[in-house]
Amino acid sequence: MDATTNRPMTELDLVFRAWRGGPDAIEMARVSNAANLAEGVDHHNTAEQLANYFSHPGDHFDAARDVVMVESGGAVVAYGWHNWIDTTDQVREHRLGGYVHPEWTHRGIGRRLLGWLEARSRASVEEHPTQLPAFYGSWADEQRIGKQVLLDREGYTPLRWFFDMRRDGLDVVDVPEMPPRLDIRPIGSDRASLRRLFDADAEAFQDHWGGFPTDDAAFEEIVSDPDFDSSLHVVAWDGNEIAGAVINAIPRAENEALARRRGWLESVFVRRPWRRRGLAQAIVARSLVALRERGMDHAMLGVDADNPTGALGVYERAGFVVVKRAAAFRKPMEAPAS
Repeated sequence: MDATTNRPMTELDLVFRAWRGGPDAIEMARVSNAANLAEGVDHHNTAEQLANYFSHPGDHFDAARDVVMVESGGAVVAYGWHNWIDTTDQVREHRLGGYVHPEWTHRGIGRRLLGWLEARSRASVEEHPTQLPAFYGSWADEQRIGKQVLLDREGYTPLRWFFDMRRDGLDVVDVPEMPPRLDIRPIGSDRASLRRLFDADAEAFQDHWGGFPTDDAAFEEIVSDPDFDSSLHVVAWDGNEIAGAVINAIPRAENEALARRRGWLESVFVRRPWRRRGLAQAIVARSLVALRERGMDHAMLGVDADNPTGALGVYERAGFVVVKRAAAFRKPMEAPAS
């Protein structure tokens, strides 16, 4: 039975509707933060960040078609989104995400939401044809047991594991010397300089599993984020070439909401010609110092557990320890009927 309406779950009156912009971002923050709190996930969304995230349409994502709000009795009880990427392991992955408010879980809403997102994925294949094999993809933190169970029941398989790592004690950081001929210089705050850094990051991650959109919409979403601050970035140069960098950020609204002083090393990259020279260790250490100088007392980063460039070892040597695990899931997309 539905405890709210006292009706069987099969009789829930759910409305699946399109995203309406800013006002829906407020509802998204309410639903996702309630879910995070209920499941012990220490992440806090703001309406401003969500509005920015969903407000940059491009080839890979358009909120008008790829976001769905789920209502019951006029109240938002869940939402979901879809985007796609041609991955570095040569598949077209349709990435599906969403939240159900904890007061509305265990009523089949998550399954119906997933079904909507899968249908949207199939329509997207027709809009953006490809010869690559198509898969549905999703993601689940280890705390999200309900989501893991749902994905398993719907035929998804965990394919890759990722770690969140934490570094405490920023008052003590061993800062190694920079490799020969390399130095640290700021990146300009103009769009051309920031795009150059974005493209260097994307190039370096072509050697990593998965991938992320690299089009103009993705770039604009990043530089328009309320927490974006290019003065925090640590960029290593070899003459006029970017050799590597750490994209750092301080989630100020989240820190205030959760009463903490956390900084993130959101992306750490070294381009191929400058690898195996100790550059990653040097720029990670300088990032910890930069976060400390802004008043942070610990730092976080995410890493692929099977990272091919040895990043996990670099971070462990810098004092990071694993504090959370998450899995990437995939499911083959059925071939369309002929």
